[in-house]
Amino acid sequence: MAKFELALKKSRVISGGVTAPKGFQAAGIHSGMRRNKSKRDLAMLRCDVRCAAAGVYTQNLVKGASIAVTRRNLADGYAQGLICNSGNANTCNADGEQKAEEMCRIAARVMKIAPEDVIVASTGVIGQVMNLSPIEQSAEALAAQLRYDGGSDAADAILTTDRYRKEIAFVCDLCGTKVRFGAMAKGSGMVHPNMATILCFITTDAAITPDMLRQSLAKVVPETFNMVSVDGDTSTNDTAAVMASGLAGNPLIDCEGEAFDRFTEALKAICTTICRELARDGEGSTRLLTCSVHGAVDDENARVIAKSVICSSLVKAAMFGSDANWGRVLCAIGYSGAKCDISQMEVSFVSERGRVIVCRNGAGVTFDEERAKAILLADEILIDISCGSGDGSAQAYGCDLTYDYVRISGDYRAEQLRDILKK
Repeated sequence: MAKFELALKKSRVISGGVTAPKGFQAAGIHSGMRRNKSKRDLAMLRCDVRCAAAGVYTQNLVKGASIAVTRRNLADGYAQGLICNSGNANTCNADGEQKAEEMCRIAARVMKIAPEDVIVASTGVIGQVMNLSPIEQSAEALAAQLRYDGGSDAADAILTTDRYRKEIAFVCDLCGTKVRFGAMAKGSGMVHPNMATILCFITTDAAITPDMLRQSLAKVVPETFNMVSVDGDTSTNDTAAVMASGLAGNPLIDCEGEAFDRFTEALKAICTTICRELARDGEGSTRLLTCSVHGAVDDENARVIAKSVICSSLVKAAMFGSDANWGRVLCAIGYSGAKCDISQMEVSFVSERGRVIVCRNGAGVTFDEERAKAILLADEILIDISCGSGDGSAQAYGCDLTYDYVRISGDYRAEQLRDILKK
């Protein structure tokens, strides 16, 4: 059983999202950043105390202005608040950083904290000049709505094309102390992280130093956020940030050891849960796909194989059609660049409806096509690959490729263009 599964098994899922850990308040409102008044578009998160904080970001050379500002603000390892808007990415704008800094100042004023303790993030259309008026005019009202049970409103406010909010919280035992973790995220299209994720904000009341928090996040990211893909496009604004209030009262985690390992397992568990939801809600998707690789030369090669399969457009299209086209899986393994022996490969398709082996020793085997199709009609599909070459293992998360993906992506700017054409 994977460590994250063990961590979840030892944990109890609770309500509250990012406000489940002690000390955190959140809110989300419609500010006017988005035309649709029924959708929240501005989120705020505040902790009662300064938190140890860490972040990872997109490696796309084109980066949202908020990333540069958040990097500077987290350079000392601390934060106390967050502001995030949807509807405008604030990317590729000449005055982007200036406006991201002003967002921090606005948020700091109403939250009564220091501007340099604010994490700032934006999501939406790239290249559209940001108008700060809605944020300026709504900031006081937003801060007034901050609540210790406001996590869901904040999670709603950061969504773009997502079909539903993505949040999770659980409580677990950390060396004798009950510690809570919470998270909210957005991401449906332009999802193919590289040392980051779409937007994901994680909270915990564990006591941990900034340096150990950074190390923990660095350990978790390659096995979680870097293993999810919807469409192969790495966003410009990808940010994953974690804040730890320390209010749980556990002995401070300031070095490697059992407490650090358990903290990292719990962090991986919550990040994996979020990644599965990001993949499940891929634009136009009808199925969550998981590729599980075991018996690889090592973990790194297993990750390369799993990611290549989950990213294959042909595999994704086959899963949409419930077609047990295992040749496409082997094809994706073959061009992945991983060290492997194709003649040792075994491939199975698995769902709640059963398992069917479709390939053994790198060659096809006789199987019941109708039974395979029934298995692939389930909402969650596991592509299980045994390499027969070592002890390496990994999992990657994705979704099928449907007609609706093109429709949604082709119409993404429609709301903004309608506003522009009316002027």
